[in-house]
Amino acid sequence: MTRDGGTGFGIGRRRLLATAGGAALTGVLAACGSNTGRGGKGSGPALSQWYHQYGEPGTEAAVKRYAAEYDKARVTVQWRPGDYDRQTAAALLTDSGPDVFEVDGPRLDQIKGGQIVDVTEQIESVKDDFNQAVLKPKIWDGKIWAVPQTIDTQLLFYRKSLLQAAGVQPPQSVDELVEAAKTLTRHHRKDKVKGLFLGNDGGAAVLGGTPLFAAGLSLITEDGKVGFDDPAAARVLGKVRQLYADGSLLLGAPTDWSDPAAFVQGLTAMQWSGLWALPQVKKALGDDFGVLPFPKDGAGKPAVPVGAYGSAVSARSKHQKEAKAFVKWLWVDGTDKQEDFALSYGFHIPARISLAKKAKQLKEGAAAEAVRFATDHGFAEPLLWTTASRTAYQDALNHIIKDGANPETELKAVVRKVNSELQRAKKK
Repeated sequence: MTRDGGTGFGIGRRRLLATAGGAALTGVLAACGSNTGRGGKGSGPALSQWYHQYGEPGTEAAVKRYAAEYDKARVTVQWRPGDYDRQTAAALLTDSGPDVFEVDGPRLDQIKGGQIVDVTEQIESVKDDFNQAVLKPKIWDGKIWAVPQTIDTQLLFYRKSLLQAAGVQPPQSVDELVEAAKTLTRHHRKDKVKGLFLGNDGGAAVLGGTPLFAAGLSLITEDGKVGFDDPAAARVLGKVRQLYADGSLLLGAPTDWSDPAAFVQGLTAMQWSGLWALPQVKKALGDDFGVLPFPKDGAGKPAVPVGAYGSAVSARSKHQKEAKAFVKWLWVDGTDKQEDFALSYGFHIPARISLAKKAKQLKEGAAAEAVRFATDHGFAEPLLWTTASRTAYQDALNHIIKDGANPETELKAVVRKVNSELQRAKKK
């Protein structure tokens, strides 16, 4: 999420996490001109395209192959290990950065600072075919600033046989989730099976704003105000705390929530993880599992966090017209490449609704359910949700879940911080 492989709600499997190792800014800038990918066969201008380092074998070779097939420019792909966000932030301030690059967002300061250019014209004819939840955070002032590439999402996996043995139905509400986790833990105590795994921290890092959306709230409203200044927020987060207090959560698992090992090894009856884990789960368990969105609370509705890296064009590019044309060719017109990128090197959802519906890997079973959940219940972090707001909220959620802090008191402090951040953003 760290930003979630573009989802904004945890650690995405597409992203290979690494640290910058304290590299100085000068070192980052010096690396900006490095050539790590073959140029395309085109006879037009030279374009540089950047990607963050994906953790899935074959992805780097694939994107270099796409670039090589483009015949209207000579596109060179750079594969960027390390702190990609920091690298791009620095590079966008210079003339030696990329022409086209992946962006986790984009961020509002990149748009308002004139660092990226409007790509509305390139996507306009098919914008309604993109998953609207991931497209929305890429829109500001009525313009589209990046083209979504592929979608990562998170789901609740449950073991059918373990639920059936305990007489538990797949939970359809947060209250049912709390009760199911408690019952499963009690029923399978002899086998040391816990009811639910939300991560080794109890869920604060991975859940993020998901419970708020499940309660019918949001992080930021459509008119730019705090979206969770409501008693329903404290109520739902209190229920998430109850899971921890009941001893229903698996803690101290060998691997964290992004890896389905705890689930397939039978350490937990339910686990919150990513769509990327589905092939591994199916291989291990066959049909003995199902998937759900995060269940609704009160008057809310089921919630599924989604996110997508976007392809953007740098405002410092000397070939903006050609860069935009390449983005359109690859991420708007190149439907075969979009499907290949999403499903041949991992397991993800194409950003285009029509492609997600026709992809054979997504037509049946849990995969088809995941596509439906992402389409019907997907939400993404809004542009106005800043790093400072996210940090304040995550800290509060951690205190609520692990320390039993009062949800109302914690959220009041977060609301004040987010209001301050919104006022700051509006002044820019």
